[in-house]
Amino acid sequence: MKSSTVGCAHGLVGQSPEMTAVRRLIEKASRIQLPVLLLGESGTGKEVVARAIHDSNPRGQFVPIDCGSLVGTVMESELFGHVKGAFTGAVDNKKGLVELADGGTAFFDEIGDLPLDMQVKLLRLVQEREFRAVGSLQWRKVSLRIIAATHRNLKAEVAAGRFRQDLYYRLNVFAVHLPPLRQRKGDIALLIDHFCANGFRPAPDILATLLSYDWPGNVRELKNCIERMEAMHSEGGQYADLPSALLYHRNGGGLQQLSEAIDAEQLSAMPHESLAPRSPVISIPDSTREAIVKALAATGGNRGEAARILRIGRTTLYRKMKEYRID
Repeated sequence: MKSSTVGCAHGLVGQSPEMTAVRRLIEKASRIQLPVLLLGESGTGKEVVARAIHDSNPRGQFVPIDCGSLVGTVMESELFGHVKGAFTGAVDNKKGLVELADGGTAFFDEIGDLPLDMQVKLLRLVQEREFRAVGSLQWRKVSLRIIAATHRNLKAEVAAGRFRQDLYYRLNVFAVHLPPLRQRKGDIALLIDHFCANGFRPAPDILATLLSYDWPGNVRELKNCIERMEAMHSEGGQYADLPSALLYHRNGGGLQQLSEAIDAEQLSAMPHESLAPRSPVISIPDSTREAIVKALAATGGNRGEAARILRIGRTTLYRKMKEYRID
């Protein structure tokens, strides 16, 4: 069964304990009107979770507000609107994003990027549920759910003086931590199946690479990778279709396996069958030579760096190079 129908409640794909816990928190958050703070690395699906909270108990609009894109003098106007004549070019009254979210949900994405002067104004909105448009003397009350998200460590930002402590405490009432993909690798296969379309499926060797990668860009990076391979229109995908980070991971993983073969040869404690060499099967001496050649190529001939990569001493490297006639 396709993962879009299995382990995909709230639009979140996965059956890991981590995602089960996140879904439980979404249900709880949807029943309260307290601010919700979503914490997690970039690409972990914070906006998906914010929308899931809104959709679980929908009322009004869901209005995403990208704090990182709010810049310059128009920032306050974008958030809170302005009245006619408030500044040059303000020829009409204009509603801000906060007013659009009245009766619904305002999602402040990347709240950690908001400048300090705007944090003061946001604090009033969070505390009093009111705002004032640029150029207006009147405060306007709103009824909305506030969800904020950031990939930053807000405690560290507070300590560094870049984020207001009072705003942090106001937002950090109900926090949801989204796990990085490397901490829930059991969900990767479901995500791959979910993102695959038009009958595309990665070949087994490609799939093994995808499953072993740590995905520093998280779910967003995985989705982009699948879309890239599908766009290449190759049957099952080819290694050349993988992004450079995946190719580097694959080659590095191969080098790691080969360096382990060197350890096995040195220790003479591991039977040949337990090395699980790649197909076609190669002998330990051959794999050792290949590891050294690859390490030297990867370091531009720097023998000290090659020895470090292979986790052997320089003397051992020189002896092996002489033994295998590697220039």
